[in-house]
Amino acid sequence: MDSMNNLTFDEIEVGASESLTHTLTQTEIEGLALVSGDANPFYIQEEGATEARADVNITQGVGAEAFISAVLGTKLPGPGMKIVEQNLRFRGTIAVGDELTATVTAKKKQKEGSLIVFDCQCINQDGQELVSGTVTVSAPTKRIRYKEITPPQLVLRRGDAFVKLFNACEGIPPVICAVVHPCDRNSLLGPIEAALRGIITLVLVGPEEKIRAVAEKEGVDLSPYRIVSVPHSHAAAEKSVELARAGEVEALMKGSLHTDELMAAVVPSATGLRTSRRISHVFVMDVPSYPRMLLVTDAAINIYPKLEEKVDIIQNAIDLAHVLGIEQPKVAILSAVETVNPKIESTLEAAALCKMADRGQIIGGILDGPLAFDNAISLEAAKIKHIVSPVAGQADILLVPDLEAGNMLAKQLSYLAGAESAGIVLGTRVPIVLTSRADTVRSRLASTAVMALVAHARKTGKYQTG
Repeated sequence: MDSMNNLTFDEIEVGASESLTHTLTQTEIEGLALVSGDANPFYIQEEGATEARADVNITQGVGAEAFISAVLGTKLPGPGMKIVEQNLRFRGTIAVGDELTATVTAKKKQKEGSLIVFDCQCINQDGQELVSGTVTVSAPTKRIRYKEITPPQLVLRRGDAFVKLFNACEGIPPVICAVVHPCDRNSLLGPIEAALRGIITLVLVGPEEKIRAVAEKEGVDLSPYRIVSVPHSHAAAEKSVELARAGEVEALMKGSLHTDELMAAVVPSATGLRTSRRISHVFVMDVPSYPRMLLVTDAAINIYPKLEEKVDIIQNAIDLAHVLGIEQPKVAILSAVETVNPKIESTLEAAALCKMADRGQIIGGILDGPLAFDNAISLEAAKIKHIVSPVAGQADILLVPDLEAGNMLAKQLSYLAGAESAGIVLGTRVPIVLTSRADTVRSRLASTAVMALVAHARKTGKYQTG
């Protein structure tokens, strides 16, 4: 909508009429139900993946009233009007894909108060009358014009993946976790919150004097937790790895040291936590506009992985998906295009990875690629490009070409799409959480929950680290 004008009380004649036609979307049906205060699944229910209905008693009333208000507020009289009274009758139901037409017609004018009574009607594409009645408005007395109007867009959260993670942790014993160098507020309070929720049993590894200073400043009691005192962050990383190798802890969490410093202690073959698998990182993301949990890999460890390394990166992510309850994860191998192009190496590797999965070299998931990002997460985009695929439009795992692409993708989802993320390092003897200073408390807890689920699955033999 580029601009919006109104008509004043004096300019509107009895008999003047305006209409607005609009096709209902799934998001609008759900949003209207939330506004009505009744989001009962009985009234809003998906049929397949594209249809929903709304019962006359809830959403339809709010929806029809909203369309009538839209005509009054944007066309006749337009900006500046105020609804004084309404007498509307509702009948029938509305559903996704219905084309609704709302019409208002000036019936009577009253100069005192600049009041106009409008006959109002809303019908569907079949001519069925859904709403009829009158609305009385106080019409504007001065002309108003708005330029370059950009209507807001509504994005609803389709589910809450993190709540499912927290619920899954309720039935398992706390995981013994070493927090490496927890010497600032966030790196100490986050793990303590997870411990209070019964997700982990804490072992704090670092300079004891610094840890206690932070705790004293924040008013935290450290008496329930074991402290392993070492002189500095480098020693904290080495000691934490040593505890993991000895079986004294089941997981590691990064504190206030740099990621490179922790991973330098993890990576050595002789003294670290390597396995036969390539070490990789997975972001577990809860994207409001996406109807399923989304795993992005690798965006933190492997800078420019080659084909052989991508095999392990995919297998790590598939195994994690199984732990998180996704029985047969769909893996989209991303590139800039959805066709194999010899000039774009990632498309060649995607084709090879798919064939390797066909031959049993990658197991437990369904692979397809190359796929551009839109084709991987949008059924509509895949349909437009005539892509027939069991993965396109419904991916559970996104394999990115390299760390730069993955890091930018994950952060764009977080900062532009409102996604929340948890992160985990896999391919090691124990799971490792790499927290960020920008992580919210909820993200830190979600990362801890993922770590706990992996550690428990490993302990019970349901997860193989390679």
